[in-house]
Amino acid sequence: MRTLNEHLRVLRFTLRHLLLTPNASLLNILIIGIALSLPVGGYVLLKSAQTIGSRIAGTPQVSVFLASGTSASASEIDHIGDKLRQHAGIKRIEFVSRDAALKKLQQSTGLADVIGGLSQNPLPDAFVIYPEDGSVAALEALRDELKTWQHFEHVQLDSAWVHKLEALLDFGRMAVAILAALLSFALIAITFNTIRLQILTRREEIEVAKLIGATDAFIRRPFLYFGLTQGLLGGIAAWLLVAASLQLLNHQIGALTQLYVSNFSLQHLSPVDSITLLGFSAYLGWLGAWFSVSQHLWQIEPR
Repeated sequence: MRTLNEHLRVLRFTLRHLLLTPNASLLNILIIGIALSLPVGGYVLLKSAQTIGSRIAGTPQVSVFLASGTSASASEIDHIGDKLRQHAGIKRIEFVSRDAALKKLQQSTGLADVIGGLSQNPLPDAFVIYPEDGSVAALEALRDELKTWQHFEHVQLDSAWVHKLEALLDFGRMAVAILAALLSFALIAITFNTIRLQILTRREEIEVAKLIGATDAFIRRPFLYFGLTQGLLGGIAAWLLVAASLQLLNHQIGALTQLYVSNFSLQHLSPVDSITLLGFSAYLGWLGAWFSVSQHLWQIEPR
């Protein structure tokens, strides 16, 4: 109970110190919030872009075509179908006969007269394959394997462009991670310098505290609380900045999607992401304060 009261006392002292220097405190909090909002905003945009890609792509498919201009026998088609179903990487298959494909083409293109004038059906029999694993590596491996089968003239990965989008998203994630790492070091440096100035300003007070027997842990605690609180408030500022930005962007996106008869909006941070942001920002503030106190506190000794 005594320890809890001591922590509460230090927390009240920290908040009072923040209120006594409102201009400097607000400036530091805004700097931390703006710096954190950059990688967080990039993360939100990448997350929304990934949602768009998965919505457009649907279920990954691989289409395999038999020799065009010829018609395989029913027994050959059954044999190929059984072989595909037994493949460990294939979830299910659909057979599309050349006649069904031609009929669907006539209905979808409106070229019934032109297609009807053809002397023979130029389309091949085909299988539409739904793989077990929709990852890029698994789809490409399945496509390359099916290309070696002697019955198939052409193998097409229908969602290849989505994989290019995924590669771009991976690049974006790496860029955001690098930006977050660099800005994290910057935030630690900001807190480090702030605590260093506080230690120098309160040098005489620290010397007196050591003279009357105060431990390093007791002297260190207010500075650590200050760094943690400043980091937490910076995280809250970043959350508010990202929320306000998304609100403005979604307003503009709403007008744009109405022109394309679509329904899409940028997703805000989930509760888990929000808690992670606040915890990470608080930790950065605490870490910067710890580094600063560890470097400068031992240099102050009673004279």
